[in-house]
Amino acid sequence: MIKNSSRGILRGTLIYVFTTFFFLGQTSGQASQKTLVRGKVMDSLSSSSLGLASVRIFNSQDKKLANGNLTTEAGDFSIELPPGTYYAEIEYMGYKSHRSSSFNLTREKSVYDLGNIRLVISANTLDEVVVQAEKSSMELTLDKKIFNVGKDLANAGGSASDILTNIPSVTVDPEGNVRLRGSDNVRILIDGKPSGLVSIKGGSGLQQLQANMIERVEIITNPSARYEAEGMAGIINIILKKDKKEGFNGSVELVTGYPTNLGAAANFNYRHKKINFFINYGIAYRRQPGKGTLYQELYDVDTTFILKQNNKGRQIGFNNNIRGGMDYYLTDKDVFTASYLYRRSKGKRITDIHYEDYLFNTSMLAGITKRRQDEDETEPNSEYSLNYKKSFTRKGHELIAEIKYIDYWENSDQLFTQYFFQPNGMEDASKAVLQRSLNDEFEKQWLFQVDYMKPIGEEGKFETGLRSSFRNMVNDYVVSRKDNLGIYVPLPGLDNIFVYDENIHAAYGILGNKSKKISYQAGLRAEWTDVKTTLKETNQVNPRNYVNLFPSAHFTFSLPKENALQLSYSRRVRRPFYNDLSPFVTYSDSRNFFSGNPDLEPEFSNSIELGHLKSFEKGSLTASIYYRSTKGKIDRIRTVNAEGNSVTRTENLLTEKAFGTEFTSGYSVFAWWKLDFNLNFFYADVDGSNIVANYKTTTYTWFARQTSRFMFPKNFDVQLRGNYEAPQKTVQGRRKALYYADFSMSKDVFKGKGTMNFNVLDVFNTRKMRTITNGSNFYTDANFQNRRRQINLTLSYRIRQAKQAAKALKPGMSEEG
Repeated sequence: MIKNSSRGILRGTLIYVFTTFFFLGQTSGQASQKTLVRGKVMDSLSSSSLGLASVRIFNSQDKKLANGNLTTEAGDFSIELPPGTYYAEIEYMGYKSHRSSSFNLTREKSVYDLGNIRLVISANTLDEVVVQAEKSSMELTLDKKIFNVGKDLANAGGSASDILTNIPSVTVDPEGNVRLRGSDNVRILIDGKPSGLVSIKGGSGLQQLQANMIERVEIITNPSARYEAEGMAGIINIILKKDKKEGFNGSVELVTGYPTNLGAAANFNYRHKKINFFINYGIAYRRQPGKGTLYQELYDVDTTFILKQNNKGRQIGFNNNIRGGMDYYLTDKDVFTASYLYRRSKGKRITDIHYEDYLFNTSMLAGITKRRQDEDETEPNSEYSLNYKKSFTRKGHELIAEIKYIDYWENSDQLFTQYFFQPNGMEDASKAVLQRSLNDEFEKQWLFQVDYMKPIGEEGKFETGLRSSFRNMVNDYVVSRKDNLGIYVPLPGLDNIFVYDENIHAAYGILGNKSKKISYQAGLRAEWTDVKTTLKETNQVNPRNYVNLFPSAHFTFSLPKENALQLSYSRRVRRPFYNDLSPFVTYSDSRNFFSGNPDLEPEFSNSIELGHLKSFEKGSLTASIYYRSTKGKIDRIRTVNAEGNSVTRTENLLTEKAFGTEFTSGYSVFAWWKLDFNLNFFYADVDGSNIVANYKTTTYTWFARQTSRFMFPKNFDVQLRGNYEAPQKTVQGRRKALYYADFSMSKDVFKGKGTMNFNVLDVFNTRKMRTITNGSNFYTDANFQNRRRQINLTLSYRIRQAKQAAKALKPGMSEEG
């Protein structure tokens, strides 16, 4: 079945590629018989280029569309036409549309230049509220997808993790792990740089960042050499809010919800002449209940041991986030920015685990164990940033320098109580256990970066840059057990200090140009990596030093009728994360442990992607075909010992070869009804035979997301979203299907200065992580739901800030002028 499905995808892919290049050949064959109109689209005030603006050419007599295209990143366009009389219409989100006067194209006058077309921002002032065209929730380009998260009603009152859940190409499992196109090897950045929010906890750390502080999210699936090489599947870049409007403006937000979700957020900005101040603050208190079940069979020579496990718990979090800074304009061309981010989280986690042990079958109860985890956690995190930007006379000629420092600390104090009961319900006090786990984690990181960009000729550009990061992480960990004298004694192998030192230095260069309808860019990035891990108590040192080259290339073909095609390639790396390497096991569950692997090696991948973008009057469509070849794939492998205790540990598998196709579309059915759709098919061949001979699998899966937004009179909106992730095979079993639905609605209040939002996330309470895992001596079926259905009510109020009108869009366009 899988092989037939993969062959069907391959046939569809070949048809897609053949049709596209046949169309290219037909276009080039007719070019000599046609005439040409060209021009450049720019902002009327700043003269900055407007890339991906829509240019449509109409016949002056019958008013029918003759041809069209999108402008390049430099704002240029050239469109082929047969001789005749025409006029042009140019559109760009947030700007007034422009219609040119009629012009003639003849064989004698085969080229007509419309010159510089300056678009005027569409804005009116009313009661100190700026009313603009609605910013598209989804802006599609070939190498980057931009999602303006404020327009998604389901994001109100949530966290950064909730935002990623609602973004095409991205999936977030119930445990907070983030995947991009089916791969968990994704680099998450905050404002284009690493952040302490995700350094130790990975994607799950984003649950502590409030959604109100986020402006947009950028998805880059095949990054250029400008970006660090980390992240096999690509980069997720989260951009925080910062305004630059003159005077004072801002917004405040209040949140309440069930299960308990209480919060407030404020974003303020003040600009006067050369100085711009900005500050964001968010506070949140949440109680998240969770539950789970696990069924396991362990096979001995002549006995089958059965475990039935039930987990029930709640996580309480109190988070504070504050970010402030200042832009100082030394001149119109020189800007100095200083910013500071502080986050402090206090958490408490209580989990009750009920174990039932059986022999041979579930009618022969051998004993019952009850265990409670009581954890107190504190996480203060600081980030300091200094940035300088120099803009030269020519547009696009820039020098940017930045220094960043991250200071992170986490303290975890856990108390475990465990009691054993006979099958008849009588407690065996001699088996009672009282344990304590103390864990202190520290991270300090310095980042230095310089980037230089210079235009070459009319269409070319050159970029180069240097980057150095120095990172030190320490984990002081001990698990102890209370003895008969009341003294806590460390358990063997669970008392050590793990030190992770990482220094990475990089240099890159990019050269790009355009020749007629083809834009091309090639880059090379070199990275020097020096990593050393140390276990201090046992004096185990593991140094690694390696130098790698990471080439990249992007080719863009402009086609008629507002079509564009891009072919891209990049080499990427996944260095083992901190949690991948740390050998300390989690101890909250006395039967199931998770551990890192200090001997883990980096994995390398080569990625090729072919993308097609079509923009039309009521929407846009992107289609992509991608292939990744990975060596040394990092994955988690589960083993079960003779006592029935499992250890899940990170390991390097041999290879993974992944192939997929993705479709993302936005379409305005009517002025009041807008559809967004994302569909991703994924096929992978994984070889883990270096771990166990039969750890090989081919997996085929897909996931889909569809959003409908209805915009009714009097600024009343309703949004519905459905999500489905198909089952997927792993080297040790399979992950079952995951599906859920969200409902949201909003209404403007306070004469348009405020908005009331109501949403229900996971309406039917179906978002559960369900897995089956097999080994040589065990079978495990797990079902966990760490986040239940969430209901939120949010009230936001804008102070002299842009209010977006309900208006149908062309989702392929951007107002980032």
